[in-house]
Amino acid sequence: MSAFWTLLKRDLLLQVREGGAVGTALGFYLVVVAMMPLGLGPDLNLLSRIAPGVLWIALLLAALLSLPRIFEADDEDGSLEVIATGDLPLELATAAKALAHWISTGIPLALLAPILGLLLNLDIAAYPVLVATMLVGTPAISFLGLVGAALTLRARRGGLLLALLVLPLYIPTLIFGIAAISAATGGPSGFQASFLILAAISLFSLVIGPVAAAAAIRFQTQ
Repeated sequence: MSAFWTLLKRDLLLQVREGGAVGTALGFYLVVVAMMPLGLGPDLNLLSRIAPGVLWIALLLAALLSLPRIFEADDEDGSLEVIATGDLPLELATAAKALAHWISTGIPLALLAPILGLLLNLDIAAYPVLVATMLVGTPAISFLGLVGAALTLRARRGGLLLALLVLPLYIPTLIFGIAAISAATGGPSGFQASFLILAAISLFSLVIGPVAAAAAIRFQTQ
C-alpha cells in the first residue's frame, strides 16, 4: 500500500504545483453561479427555489473541466506506461488518481458552494445539508469521470467526447443530490432517503470506476 500512498501524494503535489486545472474549475464554478442572478433577475424566491439545482449543475460542469488532466500529464511524459507495468495493481493506481482528483477538486468545489449559495438566496438552514451532500456525492463525480478520462485518453477532441460519455452517468448523482437538499428544508425524513441513495452511488462508483478505468488504460497502452 505504500506505493498507493506515494502515487496519491505525487498526484496531489502535481496538482498544487500546476494549479491551473483546480483554479479553472473554481473560477468556472464562481462565474456560472454568479451569472444566474443577472440572467434571471432579482426574484429572490425564484433564486432560492432553483439554488440547489444551479449549484449542483455548475459543480458537475466545473469538475468536468479538470477530468482530462487525470491521465494526460502522465501519458505525455511516459509515466503512465511505467504505472501500468509497475508492481502496484493498475486498479489501485487509477483509484489513487481519482482520489487525488476528489481531494484537489471535489472538496474545494463542495466547500465553495455555501459561499455561492449566498448569491442565490439559498436558505441558511440548507447549508449544512448542501456541504454534506456534495462531500458525499463528489466522489462519484471523480470516480465515474475516471472511466471517461481513461476511455478518451488518446482520442482526438477528447474533451468533447469525455463530456458526452460522462454527463449521462452523472444524472443519478445530480437527481439525488438536489433531492436531498430540497427535502432537508421540508423535513429530515425525505432527506435521509435521498442522502443514503447518493452515498450508495458514490460507493458503487468507488468499486466500479477503478476497475473500468484500469481495463481502458490497459487497452490504451497495448
